[in-house]
Amino acid sequence: MALCEAARGGSSLLWPRVLLFGDSITQFSFQQGGWGASLADKLVRKCDVLNRGFSGYNTRWAKIILPRLIRKGDSLDRPAAVTIFFGANDSALKDENPKQHIPLNEYVANLKSMVQYLKSVDVPEDRIVLITPPPLWEAAWEQECLLQGCKLNRLNSVVGEYAGACLQVAQDCGIDVLDLWTLMQKDTQDFSSYLSDGLHLSPKGNEFLFSHLWPLIEKKISSLPLLLPYWRDVAEAKPELSLLGDGDH
Repeated sequence: MALCEAARGGSSLLWPRVLLFGDSITQFSFQQGGWGASLADKLVRKCDVLNRGFSGYNTRWAKIILPRLIRKGDSLDRPAAVTIFFGANDSALKDENPKQHIPLNEYVANLKSMVQYLKSVDVPEDRIVLITPPPLWEAAWEQECLLQGCKLNRLNSVVGEYAGACLQVAQDCGIDVLDLWTLMQKDTQDFSSYLSDGLHLSPKGNEFLFSHLWPLIEKKISSLPLLLPYWRDVAEAKPELSLLGDGDH
């Protein structure tokens, strides 16, 4: 009972957050070997990594729901880092997939709108990372489309236009960007092994994304301390002396 009373006197322990905002490639990132799971493992006891991926979503819908995920005024709503990872659905061909397709100029405007919203709720540019869509392996994705009774509804060349637009938005807004579309095709390498079905990431693709994203995230959270002391450093006689501070270690 005395220890419980003492605990009430300790300061609240605020756990920083990293927010992953995107489509299915983000939603699936917490699966075994996923890039989001790897990020969460890397940041354990420093940050909570929140998966806010929405399968099938495009930037038109993402722009609408972002204010429901982060609001102004609450310090807990100011993440240490945010990834914005859309484009795989926006770049769908209008004639074959009009529901998900977003015109290129609107895609640009939507990305800029989301960045501006984050800034308006006190998430500065240096905490934001844009990620371009990965390249599309058309042969594999066409097979997926045929199984669903439709024609090939995406083209890698078109995805590349959206990736280029994402890069331009990052440059215009002064924020970091991970150019996944270009990196996976560097030196005209065969990128099919990075994709499970031509569109979504395979285990190798998840590893590839994480390896390139981590340096960008690391510099944003490098100053954050390990939360609560290492077990060997806890005072044995009076552990509350070690455990009821500000949580930094």
